Amino acid sequence: MRVMFYAPLKPPTHPVPSGDRRIARLLMRAIEAAGHSVELATRFRSRDGSGDEARQIKMAALGKRVADRLIRQIKSRPAEERPQVWFTYHLYYKAPDYIGPAVCAEFGIPYVVAEASHAAKQEDGPWAVGHRAAEAGIRAADRIILLNSADLEGLEGIVADSAAIVRQTPFIDTARFAEAALASSRHRTEVAHELGLDAGKPWLISVAMMRHGDKLQSYRALSAAVSKLTDLDWSLIIVGDGATRPVVEAAFNEAAPGRTVFVGRREGNDLGRLLAASDIYVWPAINEAFGMAFLEAQASGLPVVAGGYGGVSDVVTGGGIITPPDDVDAFAAAVRLLISDAARRDSLAAAAQRSVTDISLASRTIDRLLKDVVGEEA
Repeated sequence: MRVMFYAPLKPPTHPVPSGDRRIARLLMRAIEAAGHSVELATRFRSRDGSGDEARQIKMAALGKRVADRLIRQIKSRPAEERPQVWFTYHLYYKAPDYIGPAVCAEFGIPYVVAEASHAAKQEDGPWAVGHRAAEAGIRAADRIILLNSADLEGLEGIVADSAAIVRQTPFIDTARFAEAALASSRHRTEVAHELGLDAGKPWLISVAMMRHGDKLQSYRALSAAVSKLTDLDWSLIIVGDGATRPVVEAAFNEAAPGRTVFVGRREGNDLGRLLAASDIYVWPAINEAFGMAFLEAQASGLPVVAGGYGGVSDVVTGGGIITPPDDVDAFAAAVRLLISDAARRDSLAAAAQRSVTDISLASRTIDRLLKDVVGEEA
């Protein structure tokens, strides 16, 4: 099957890493693993992050031009090379899809969306233009893959057929992290030497970009939490970089002097070995949808302590502790428990690895969905 893929918020080819880029790439891989061909429709970004009505109107006009151009390109192809289904990832009021519905209407192909959200409160707000466009896309969708259970309530209010909403647990390719976990002792020895850490103390680890907004708020909440744990022996490894790094470093150096090591951006096998070498993954996750790093940490055999925002409970099930939102004391208490109780750490770590959904399982679900919506036999 020929699938045309689009991510209006951030294309999978974008040079800056993020959870959105990671999920887009995973979805494309999952579709390809099921034996289908995937074509990236366009790199056009419709995002308006500031609530600027004029910008949203401009994005809508640009989106129509991109759609018209793409329709002309597809028409020039032989029928056997045209897309059979359109697949959009992450559709919401800040990044609506102005292209997919138009292409689907022109060629009579199904429109599939993964991770769509609808916020009725935006109807008369500064993102009203984007809100209306996102709602139109959601209403046009033949299937909606629900990655975040927190989105369900909003979708049920505008999706006519609830059967069109298909649940899919967030997933990753677990192989790399599971392989690194098998060599955790070796990685710990290497990382201890590399970073000057005491291998006999528990190591906490966090992975997140350093930018303004919710990420910075999470870092501040984490620094406040660890400031309550200075009576215990531990070290914290922070993986990430960005514009607010000086602010983040200052916060941790003040909260717990000499306890935190900043290693910058790490990806791939390098990230896998850092996770495998550590003991506990900690992240407040303020206003995050669910947090892909939680999956990677658990696949690496780490118990996690997470703030209870959005769909975090979809990805942190038996392998960690979820604390109430905006409760630094509760977060610190959960981290204290896992630092102090090695048996509890080990029990949660084992559960964590079992709880993560692998890309192979997701690929089978998506394969069935695509064949069903196109009308092919599964």
